[in-house]
Amino acid sequence: MLNVENKVIVITGASSGIGEATAKLLAQNGAKVVLGARRTDKLEKLVEEIHASGGTAEFKAVDVTDRDDVKAFVEFAKAKFGRVDVIFNNAGVMPLSPMNALKVEEWDNMINVNIRGVLNGIAAGLPIMESQGGGQFINTASIGAHVVVPTGAVYCATKYAVWAISEGLRQESQNIRVTTISPGVVETELGSDITDESAKGALQEFRKISLSPDAIARAVLYAVSQPDDVDVNEIIARPTASGF
Repeated sequence: MLNVENKVIVITGASSGIGEATAKLLAQNGAKVVLGARRTDKLEKLVEEIHASGGTAEFKAVDVTDRDDVKAFVEFAKAKFGRVDVIFNNAGVMPLSPMNALKVEEWDNMINVNIRGVLNGIAAGLPIMESQGGGQFINTASIGAHVVVPTGAVYCATKYAVWAISEGLRQESQNIRVTTISPGVVETELGSDITDESAKGALQEFRKISLSPDAIARAVLYAVSQPDDVDVNEIIARPTASGF
């Protein structure tokens, strides 16, 4: 039996891509999923789909850059189901550009969503998990946490930060599992906010060998489903044809 059934699993960035695929897969395996994103129309449709398949799901709008908003989202999950077993800090943005393009507002947005968003999820969930005596954080980093590419300096820096935060939390925690998921290129909406034309073209070329979001959802399921005394610290999932 997978160690998933009846777990309360909170997912940010759940309206599409990896978050959506993971929500469906975890619900299929008996988890109670609580889905957050800014696009509530997409969340509502996803929850209806999960319900129609016999799963358990709730949703709430959340802006991961707002600490109070994230706390309210996690508290919503606890109020609905009595506990929070897993927080999947998955929301992220990737407006790639060369440094000399000086897209400083996009840099700020990546820092706010990719780093502060994860920190806000940890701040909201850590007291609950400590009081329960256990839980799990799963944080979406990237292959960009392991290799830097042109146009990706700031994005990769934010994902290095996710890796470092996750590793520090893991070392400090006796009863809380911490997993970093580092996907290679995946066919998602990530990067749809790129405004630099050279970066946009490079990503389109890179995506010719992309994974489906389901591949990463299966990695999350694997990490969640391990026995409570097993902490899968990191999973790197690349397309087989990837050169780096």
